[in-house]
Amino acid sequence: MQIYDYVDEGLGHSSYLIDIGDGTVAIVDPPRFATAHETLAKQLKSQIKWTFDTHSHADYVTGSPRLALQVGATFVAPAASHLETAHQPVTDGNSIDLGNNLSMTAIATSGHTPDHHSYILKQSGVPVALFSGGSLMVGTIGRTDLCGPELTESLAHEMFHSLRRFDDLPDSLNVYPTHGAGSFCSAPGSSERITTLGHERVSNSLFALKDQDLFVEQLINGFGTFPIYFNRLPELNRLGPNHYEALPLLSQLDPAQVESHLKQGGVVIDVRSSAAFADGHLAGSISIALRPVLASWLGWIIKPDQPIVFVMDDDQDSAELVRQCFDIGHERLVGELTFGIKGWTNSGRSVEKIKFVEVSEMVGQIIDVRQSNEYHLGHVPTAQNIELGSIAHAEIPSGALTIMCGHGERAMTGASILAKHGRTDIVVLNGGSDTWSAATGIQLETE
Repeated sequence: MQIYDYVDEGLGHSSYLIDIGDGTVAIVDPPRFATAHETLAKQLKSQIKWTFDTHSHADYVTGSPRLALQVGATFVAPAASHLETAHQPVTDGNSIDLGNNLSMTAIATSGHTPDHHSYILKQSGVPVALFSGGSLMVGTIGRTDLCGPELTESLAHEMFHSLRRFDDLPDSLNVYPTHGAGSFCSAPGSSERITTLGHERVSNSLFALKDQDLFVEQLINGFGTFPIYFNRLPELNRLGPNHYEALPLLSQLDPAQVESHLKQGGVVIDVRSSAAFADGHLAGSISIALRPVLASWLGWIIKPDQPIVFVMDDDQDSAELVRQCFDIGHERLVGELTFGIKGWTNSGRSVEKIKFVEVSEMVGQIIDVRQSNEYHLGHVPTAQNIELGSIAHAEIPSGALTIMCGHGERAMTGASILAKHGRTDIVVLNGGSDTWSAATGIQLETE
């Protein structure tokens, strides 16, 4: 038996393939398109026989229904999820015989979500792995506010009791969480992805707490904001996502088609680097650079029913772009601008610019678009914190603005949103708060 892990750095999502050793494999919490898992199964000359979901995911579209349809895997999920897709429901204590003396036992561990179950992998009846989903994570615990503020505290109390269900398991047991660094599904934690129960018992301050009220207080106080698309994905996953045998291809659109799309109120997302966007972009387009976290920001800023056209560079991976969009349930992808920005300018159409500036060129009010917890760890003393996810609807000061973040990408996204809303007096800092502090010699302010 061997366990392989797969990490989506952008979503902070880990999934796992268990090589059962008898020509079959099982997958835990697969992404929507489990291409890498399917490739490994073929290399192992094994059939994907099982696919397990720990809970109704809010951060990504589950890949289990697709595996069930595509390769005939048995989809196992908590009965409490009330899925409308074909699956084998499990409740607390149910055990699935995987073959080769391996079994998977479900443990009801509500808290992160009401339906949450963890799974203990056993070999000849002895626990060899804990797939903890969104309950116990490396250095932290899953957040309990994804189902709304009215359930946050009660689910936090349930989480406390759920974690105690691990108390009788050995220190040496490996723990394989679904959420980790980069995930908005957890309170801030470690960058590591896999751990042991023993390590968490001595290093995870929340897990170590025995006072229930103190646990609930500290857990809830650690929550920041999360992408708005989290509010709709649990129901999408419950009903079952649209089925695609493979990733769709982006259609090629000429400048006239893209111009018409814009005039009709369509969204244009420019996924080139923030520097390339600064040098020239379509008026009204929004900058979200194609990097691992694109999906999170796209899902935070753009509504799922808005049709999207993309502007790309020739060397960018359109399949990766489509994958990230589909992973969060954004499927209204109209296409991409043929030949990118060159195709636009070669047609005689104009572009707009947003200037990247150095510290000495910063003007007006400084707007820091980082998450609140990042801001409080160290910020320019005069900067106002308006998180990127809320900037489109926030009250923005009048006059000149300098937008900043940690490096420049999120700041350019924020600036492009403001420009789309008619602001012209904006520049973006080339760098972050550390850049400012180094240039001015002034210490950052912390709270």
